[in-house]
Amino acid sequence: MSKKGRRGVRGFDVKSLPYVSRVYVNNQVLLPASLIRALGIRDLKYAKITFKYKDQVLTIRATLLRTRNTDSRQFTIPKNIRERYGIKPGDSVEILSITKLARHEEEEIAVKRRSR
Repeated sequence: MSKKGRRGVRGFDVKSLPYVSRVYVNNQVLLPASLIRALGIRDLKYAKITFKYKDQVLTIRATLLRTRNTDSRQFTIPKNIRERYGIKPGDSVEILSITKLARHEEEEIAVKRRSR
C-alpha cells in the first residue's frame, strides 16, 4: 500500500509578499497555500488586502474563501472596484499586503452578509 502523504499536485512555492497573481474568470484572485502558511494566516476569514493594479494601489476588505482540502485561499475583487479601475479576468495584480481586520470591521462584514 502507499504511504499517506501529500494529495494532489505540488503548488506554487511562494514564501513572501509581494506576489503577482492573475484575476480569474470568476473575478477571484488565488493566494497559494505556501504563501498562506508562510504568512501564518491559515485561520483568517476576513482580511484587508492591498494590491497594485497598473499604477493604482488599492486596498479592499475581503472574505478569504477556502476549499476543504488545501490551505490556499481566494478572494473576490468587488464589482465597484473592478468597474472603476477596469480590472478584467486575465489581468495581473500584485498583492502587496494581507492583514487581519480589526474586530469591528469583521463584525461589519458579518452583519452585511446576514442582512442579504
